[in-house]
Amino acid sequence: MKNLIKKILKLIYQYFFVEEKTKEHTIIGLTIGENTDNKAIITVKYPEKSKIDIGNDCLIYGNISTETATAKISIGNNVFIGNSTIFATVEIIVEDDVLISSDCLIQDSDNHNLSRKIRKKDCADWKERGIQQWEYVQCKPIKICKGSWIGAKCIILKGVTIGEGAIVGAGSVVTKNVDPYTIVAGNPAKFIKNALP
Repeated sequence: MKNLIKKILKLIYQYFFVEEKTKEHTIIGLTIGENTDNKAIITVKYPEKSKIDIGNDCLIYGNISTETATAKISIGNNVFIGNSTIFATVEIIVEDDVLISSDCLIQDSDNHNLSRKIRKKDCADWKERGIQQWEYVQCKPIKICKGSWIGAKCIILKGVTIGEGAIVGAGSVVTKNVDPYTIVAGNPAKFIKNALP
């Protein structure tokens, strides 16, 4: 009887408190597949053009956003994303069966220009117009291939492909492509050994 009461209370809690926060199905530019449990904060800043597609059977936490009118984020099926940040200006692809642990940062841009003169205006642009001038920032797509695992507190930077079945050790900073079925770790991430298929 206690278990039944617990289940009913949990359903009531989810309906009134959790589901209201996570009814992201109504956001223009966002699609969420069947049986996906979305607990993320999702922002499609330019819903007319930018897109976020999340597949089936996923469990998603964290903060996911598109930052430009042409940005795309594609998340496959059976993907777990812990309390991490995914931030796209061009394109980020996460294929099927990927695990992304908590506190990771995945962004496909430098976020600021390397020139101090140009970078100096960033704060004023945000305060006055609420936008970033992305045309002055280097951006390159990211791809995280199927079956890979990104450990906690990793940073995946622009232009990187994480190969199929690869593992990125906790706390790593990935600046270069990771070969399929390898384990990398460190800052910058380097080859440790081969991973199991």
